[in-house]
Amino acid sequence: MRFFKASPARCLGATCLSFGLVAALAAQSTTPSVPRIARDFETSHNDVWTVTDLEVQPGERVVFAAKGSATCDGASNSFGPDGIPRGFRDLLRILPMPQGGRGALIGRIGEPDIAQPFIIGTALDVRPPSGGVLSLGVNRGGSDVCAASFSVHVEVFAAGADSEVSVAKRVDTIAGIDQALFRRIPRRIGDKQGNAGDMVNFMILGSEDAMKKVYTAAGWVTVDADVKGALLSGFLSSLSKESYLTLPMSQLYLFGRPQDFGWAHAEPIKVAAARHHLRIWRAPFQVGDGTVWVGAATHDIGFERDKRNNGITHKIDPNIDFEREFLEATLTSTGLVREFTYFLPDHPLQEARTATGGSFHSDGRVLVLKLAESSTSTPAAATLAR
Repeated sequence: MRFFKASPARCLGATCLSFGLVAALAAQSTTPSVPRIARDFETSHNDVWTVTDLEVQPGERVVFAAKGSATCDGASNSFGPDGIPRGFRDLLRILPMPQGGRGALIGRIGEPDIAQPFIIGTALDVRPPSGGVLSLGVNRGGSDVCAASFSVHVEVFAAGADSEVSVAKRVDTIAGIDQALFRRIPRRIGDKQGNAGDMVNFMILGSEDAMKKVYTAAGWVTVDADVKGALLSGFLSSLSKESYLTLPMSQLYLFGRPQDFGWAHAEPIKVAAARHHLRIWRAPFQVGDGTVWVGAATHDIGFERDKRNNGITHKIDPNIDFEREFLEATLTSTGLVREFTYFLPDHPLQEARTATGGSFHSDGRVLVLKLAESSTSTPAAATLAR
């Protein structure tokens, strides 16, 4: 997601954009100068999110301008759409955008369980890589008492010739994805002792850089390798969503070695018991001249006894196809997936138990995503989501 914050000087990661630079970039754009729609909205006093009736198409330019005031319990003064800078007392407060100011105006485009929130503040110029219904929100927890009265003017411009967004295309087949390929891929991952575990249920075709970009843009974060690292990261990065997500993930094996990467996606408050997570391995072969990544995605929904040692372990949602489809929805919403399909291997795995004893079931299909390779930097959706 490409965006420019229209303020006198605003830093985005390592980049500072002045209002003059924003104007210059806008002047060079080939996006139509007349909005296809312009609307005004008011945020709700009672709910964190206000769902509008405005639908945005992938790659369209959306420009926000907001004004108004809000108050929150414990705040000494009222504040505007940029919210209150978070301080020491806010370290444990869980917000939709942990790195944003408490009470700030935020937005979301698409399905609530998939779309990544972003900070609007007083003004924002953004190109979302995915489409959907626009929701406006106030950056507060569900039990946080805030009274916000923000007026938001929204203009939507049709995607121009300079749009870099590509919409993922669902196809029947992808070159090189066939039964011969799947005969080289174990159906399940396992623990170090060789006990069979989760089902291999997705495959990604793309370079390591492209793979990392698409996960980051979709709001997934890498998982710490050990407990000490996770605790230290959580203590030092209390304002970051990653600090709640990077609880350690056990090592499991495919192709004779532990996972190359672990990724997690969750609401921070739920991560101790529930999170979307996956492990991914670089395959020891290629499709054409491209890198192949093979993985297993599951959804932690609680805790249960580990049948191997009677310890406590995460319990996964037994319908693992839901997690496969969640992965598809989050990754294809980034504009970084060129095409995707579902492949049914011979003798599909449809019911089994994990290495810890939990059961799962599936229709046996494997999600295959082919990434769009690009020399451009990670879309700003990654910055917004994090």
